[in-house]
Amino acid sequence: MRILVTNDDGIHAEGLAVLEQIARQLSDDVWVVAPETDQSGVAHSLSLSNPLRLRQIEEKRFAVQGTPTDCVIMAVRSVMAEMKPDLVLSGVNRGQNVAEDVTYSGTIAAAMEGTLLGIPSIAVSQAYMAGDRTKIIWDCALQHAPGIIRRLLEEGIPDGILFNLNFPNVAPSEVAGVAVTAQGRRDQELMRLEPRRDGRGNPYYWIAFQRSKHEPANGTDLRALAENKISVTPLELDLTHEPTMTRFAQLFA
Repeated sequence: MRILVTNDDGIHAEGLAVLEQIARQLSDDVWVVAPETDQSGVAHSLSLSNPLRLRQIEEKRFAVQGTPTDCVIMAVRSVMAEMKPDLVLSGVNRGQNVAEDVTYSGTIAAAMEGTLLGIPSIAVSQAYMAGDRTKIIWDCALQHAPGIIRRLLEEGIPDGILFNLNFPNVAPSEVAGVAVTAQGRRDQELMRLEPRRDGRGNPYYWIAFQRSKHEPANGTDLRALAENKISVTPLELDLTHEPTMTRFAQLFA
């Protein structure tokens, strides 16, 4: 099995090295094509106004001056064009990608692009304690991800579907199980703008989130992580809401 490994945290990210280790437990044919710099939050964007620049670091390892989506396209259409990958793995993201994160995440976007190109694709993220990005329990994803990925591949990933895996902020031995979940939803009132001023007194802003004791809904990715479970969420590329489509088709008939 030929595996493409990518991410949105950049070519030097610790999580990328963790995902390489995960991939090498599945295959000895592992290729890395990842962004030159941190691309967190760029979602499914393409570089249309700037050229893509490719830098080979070593055999089967490349950096791209572009987004995670650019990286997957560069890998499939150029770097690995003679024999495209059988699997795209994206991550391991530093921090969870659940609920609304799905629409912002470059990690998930890379898996989306792989799916669009007809390749089974899986996004992998590791949660950490809020406010402390330095103490990330990478071993949780490292130990549990290979087995979960194998089972997903053995069962078969349907066309147009990608999987979003999120690992809880606990030691591998403390994982409470695996939950197949739906995408959750946060209280958007928690999002805020934090105003500041630079050295010349000009205003600028940071997007920030308030902490809250939110009770996540049952069956969601948020709830799974809150219960120290691994969240496995199937995501569909087709965003059409068919019941509403049928309703309005009748309205305009």
